[in-house]
Amino acid sequence: MNDQVNALVQAAGQAANSGRWQDAERLWGQVRALAPDHPQALYSLGVHAFQRRDLMGALELLQAAHAAAPRDPLILMTTGVVLRERGDVQGEWEAINAALTADPYFLPGLISKAGFLERQGRAKAAAGVYRDVLKVAPPQPHWPDSLRPQLLHAAKMVEDHTEAFAAYLEAALAGPRTAIETAAAGRWAEAASIMSGRSKPYLSDSNQLYVPRLPAIPFHDRAQFTWVEALEAQTDLIREELQAALADQQGEFSPYIAYNPGEPVNQWAELNHSNRWSTYPLWRGGTPVQEHLDRCPKTAQALRDVEMAEIGGLCPNAMFSALAPHTQIPPHHGETNARLVVHLPLVVPPNCTYRVGFERTGWTVGEVLIFDDTIEHEARNDSDELRVVLIFDVWNPLLSKAEREMVQAMTEAARAFNAEG
Repeated sequence: MNDQVNALVQAAGQAANSGRWQDAERLWGQVRALAPDHPQALYSLGVHAFQRRDLMGALELLQAAHAAAPRDPLILMTTGVVLRERGDVQGEWEAINAALTADPYFLPGLISKAGFLERQGRAKAAAGVYRDVLKVAPPQPHWPDSLRPQLLHAAKMVEDHTEAFAAYLEAALAGPRTAIETAAAGRWAEAASIMSGRSKPYLSDSNQLYVPRLPAIPFHDRAQFTWVEALEAQTDLIREELQAALADQQGEFSPYIAYNPGEPVNQWAELNHSNRWSTYPLWRGGTPVQEHLDRCPKTAQALRDVEMAEIGGLCPNAMFSALAPHTQIPPHHGETNARLVVHLPLVVPPNCTYRVGFERTGWTVGEVLIFDDTIEHEARNDSDELRVVLIFDVWNPLLSKAEREMVQAMTEAARAFNAEG
């Protein structure tokens, strides 16, 4: 029977490729008669039913195809198309997201997601997905003919979003810019250009706000920071509170990497939702985790004595960061070089190393490291024991008070722009 089914499948494909749709449908029907759960036959018959505008029949066939091949993103995306024609907006959205959960890099699925958002009037959200579409698509000379119109539309949407965002930033920053020294004005013009997507940063690589023309210094001189000595003197007290948190509140150390289904995880696949890299947050994205601060009063006081960076929605952050034995944090970049990241090592077994850019070092308990995390960096624990550091962020000391206010103005403008839909 397998030979007969395979011969019919080949004949159906040839009929479809030559435009003999009735012959193709008849042949797929014969395949289904011999193999009722054949996913390709069910899918193809569903497409034929859709072409005849038999939406209910198409949906039933596609659902059967999905049951036979639950991880096939094309079946799920096509189901979404049928649901859209039936007026089922929620069903279409769920089908699109299910297709991307099966394959986050499925180009037609990303195009469908962006188109859905655009039809719902969410142009800015759509532009963000269209930007992902262009990242996943091959270079323009190699675009598939079947997707070229949609990819050209994606490029136009991204370009329009970029220009609108740039104009918005230009207006929003006109006031704060008056306080900036003339020598620094070019830095902020370039910063706005980078934030809007008009240009890319050089040297360091920031995920959110890049401040151009700051030197990309991997590890900063501790002597620049007046609070270092006082903080290091608190190491034993802070470590006692860490040990209490590890012993009594282990359940509140949670995975640092936590991407949702359907989101591309890239280098984070092995650590996604894994306790191999876990944290006990004290501040998160500018918001205090008061319950944890109350349990760690000496650590909380030590952090208050440090001028942590305050960037709305982003900083300050502070946490105990635990890296399990024989675990690597892969190379990555941070959010903004307007801030530096501080490590106060608390528990450091042998064979633990840290790299920022070209420079590789180890941790020494009680001796802070201060570095620019927008430079590619990675961490390794090649020991048999847990490694824990206190992490928090501070302002880059090369920014003036007026420029720190510029950072806050830019991030506030970005949030306001994106909150508009």
